Amino acid sequence: MKPTKKERQQLLVQTIDTNPFITDEELAERFLVSVQTIRLDRMELGIPELRERIKHVAEQHVDNEVKSLPADDVIGDIIDIELDKSAISIFDVKSEHTFTRNSIARGHHLFAQANSLAVAVIDDEVALTVTADIHFTRSVKAGERVVAKAKVLGHTKGDKRTFVKVESFVGGEMCFKGNFEMYRFSYE
Repeated sequence: MKPTKKERQQLLVQTIDTNPFITDEELAERFLVSVQTIRLDRMELGIPELRERIKHVAEQHVDNEVKSLPADDVIGDIIDIELDKSAISIFDVKSEHTFTRNSIARGHHLFAQANSLAVAVIDDEVALTVTADIHFTRSVKAGERVVAKAKVLGHTKGDKRTFVKVESFVGGEMCFKGNFEMYRFSYE
């Protein structure tokens, strides 16, 4: 049985509180209503659109400011970061990021998201990629959301290197993985 409008709106609030990155399309599918109904419910409840929710979560959860590059140079939206430990970014693939023939994302966009996240997670003024061992494990299409997760694996003091693993996912399915060796200007 379909929930009433009031019940649906209560469930909508709970769902967005649990997963602020859920799209209007996913909500419409979950509640068996149109996307327009979801948008109207959100407006009535004062819930911002997805892009605003992402920015809000990022502002709340990003405790450390990225030092190694301007935020505008990061491909995707950083939603969580702990410098020299881990970081997460979200990249929504649009038609301008894909090949026109098949709507598959161009690989350099997925690499750029992962590489810029590997740079951003470094707690230093300068971080440069020395090497990258990368693998594309699934094609990504326009309209899909890529969540990249970076984890710092370790450091070498003598030659100022940091090793970062980045894995990117669409839904729960891995689409990219890479191991990055990063040069940092100063490491104490």
